Amino acid sequence: MATTKAINVLIYSGAGTTTDSVRHCVSTLRHLLSPHFAVSTVSANALLKDPWLNSCALLVFPGGADLPYCNAFNGAGNRRISQYVRQGGSYLGFCAGGYYGSGRCEFEEDNIKMAVVGSRELKFFPGTCRGAAFRGFEYGSERGARPSELLVKDGEKETRWRCYFNGGGVFVDAAKMKNEGVEVLAEYTEDIAVDGGEGKAAVVYRKFGNGHVVLTGPHPEFAAANLDKRNGGPEYEKLINTLAADDAHRIQFIKLILSKLDITVPEAPSAQVIPELSSIHLTSFIPSDCGHLLSRLSDIITDTNDSTPEKQIKDEADTFIVEVNSSSSKSSSDAISHIAPTDTTLNYSGEPVLNTDYTSTPKRLIIHNSGFPNDTETPHFNHAAFYGSLEYYRSLSRMSPSQFGQFMLYGETVTSTNTLLEKNVKLLTRLPSGTTFTATTQIAGRGRGSNVWVSPQGCLIFSTVLEHPLFINTHSPIVFVQYIVAMAIVKAIKNYDPASGSRGYKDIDVKLKWPNDIYAKDPKTGEYTKIVGILVQSTFLSNSFHLVVGCGINTSNPHPSTSLNTILSQLHPALPPFSLPRLLAAILVTFEEMYLRFCRPSSGLESSFVSSGLRDEYHEMWLHSGQEVTLEMEGNERGKVVGLDGEWGLLEIDMLEGREKGRRVRVQPDGNGFDFFTGLVRKK
Repeated sequence: MATTKAINVLIYSGAGTTTDSVRHCVSTLRHLLSPHFAVSTVSANALLKDPWLNSCALLVFPGGADLPYCNAFNGAGNRRISQYVRQGGSYLGFCAGGYYGSGRCEFEEDNIKMAVVGSRELKFFPGTCRGAAFRGFEYGSERGARPSELLVKDGEKETRWRCYFNGGGVFVDAAKMKNEGVEVLAEYTEDIAVDGGEGKAAVVYRKFGNGHVVLTGPHPEFAAANLDKRNGGPEYEKLINTLAADDAHRIQFIKLILSKLDITVPEAPSAQVIPELSSIHLTSFIPSDCGHLLSRLSDIITDTNDSTPEKQIKDEADTFIVEVNSSSSKSSSDAISHIAPTDTTLNYSGEPVLNTDYTSTPKRLIIHNSGFPNDTETPHFNHAAFYGSLEYYRSLSRMSPSQFGQFMLYGETVTSTNTLLEKNVKLLTRLPSGTTFTATTQIAGRGRGSNVWVSPQGCLIFSTVLEHPLFINTHSPIVFVQYIVAMAIVKAIKNYDPASGSRGYKDIDVKLKWPNDIYAKDPKTGEYTKIVGILVQSTFLSNSFHLVVGCGINTSNPHPSTSLNTILSQLHPALPPFSLPRLLAAILVTFEEMYLRFCRPSSGLESSFVSSGLRDEYHEMWLHSGQEVTLEMEGNERGKVVGLDGEWGLLEIDMLEGREKGRRVRVQPDGNGFDFFTGLVRKK
């Protein structure tokens, strides 16, 4: 049986939302839910077209204006959202998201300039959301913001606390709707400016089908720490101080909301206010080779304009301060302390401060040309263990791999290994092919599309540079690189310890999901869970494709779903767990072996992916052989997966029904999604 655990928290960030509302949602939910859940923003197009329903634990509609929500989602979009909740999903609507999730919206009905009145399709709350509950609201302004006191009833316990409010509504007669599954979680204690019917319901919960819904009028996701007193006068500063005093109650209320939505909050949420970017260490299998690489970089190294000049690489996206043979590494926090975030740095609750400009923060690049960093400099990554493992796996190969992993960039905390390479073309095009950038933690990891997330410790995160000349691409198209690295990861996991023989690490059941995900089978439940994500990005320059092959492998962090070491401990408790340096070395050697096979000219008209036998190996490793699927682009008709096209890596499907039964359809990996668990192939 193949299922997936929903781990994504998707926050709508398209038309109708405000930048501040989205940022507050992201900040609060990441603070409470990382690393168990992946919190990211999502566009209207993605919600309308992507196969997100089975992997989404919580869908959030933030504050803003709900009429553009209607324009974007009325009809097919709302049917999709409703289906998601009915089938067991959860919806959280803050302010405008609360109006939008109700059966009817009545906003400023007597104000001809701002009135928004009409029925709404979702009807999660079957009645009317009427507002604004308090006067003074102005779009795009903090003038109507106020600390609104809420009365929260959690069982027999009652709590009163002040919550940020700006334009939200009251859920009319919610107290009368218990028979319809409505539960009032919080009430306004003050007199409101509109008729709320029976009671003054500020936050409501409802079971909807098999799913859960919470709608709010106020903004419990707004933390005082992330409000800027410069946005208003003395009253606004007083508002911030009032909210700060009640922030512990706010956190508890958000936890209550999440529990109603069937979302488990980690016991110890992250309390780091500003993640500090660490130094980036450049090393080599042969340390003195770093000196040769430094010479390759010399034409882009300049002096800074400081009174005490340093060497720098000022690239298209980032600036790197270059330091050679330092025995002690400065943290990039030295630089970050001089860059003011967009919002205030007040810290009342330990929540992350919004909008630190990490791109503008200079990154310190330390080049080690006489050895490896010591344990103090890189406590979470053992360079000697990595290079020792690299030498070991190379010694077992018949193909003399010598490039992948020969140079290594490592940072304990970085923005994104993929972004730091792909967006900085000067550096990218001067790094030798096979140079690999790994990190312990990413604070802005890259996924397919526009997804961004925080990658916690316990994940093997790396990006490898490949220079793929145009003349090679004629027989070895770059589209196959994503398949090759996926196969390399599967093989490296199973061959982690060649001495263990036929059992041991080989028993871990890992499979490929087209086009570039890897799933592992839980030996207890028999279910497959995503454990690896892959992203390949390309820049074409000087007759070569400069690829950045990014991978993230959940190696030892059991959250949010499972990890390689969790599965290994269930299968063979006595075996040593996977270590990140050794696993990385195994992957890079295997990847290089397969890439060398791939780059050999083919003997006929077929691509090297076919002639080398790599396509057959891919089919042996994937989940899809003979799988019956529904093709959305073919009128939802059924088809059967045949395999990969050998020329351009397309997914081949034979139609099983319709007027063109037997016709072979080819689906591109980019622009289409494959929801394996529902057997749905659809356009993105």
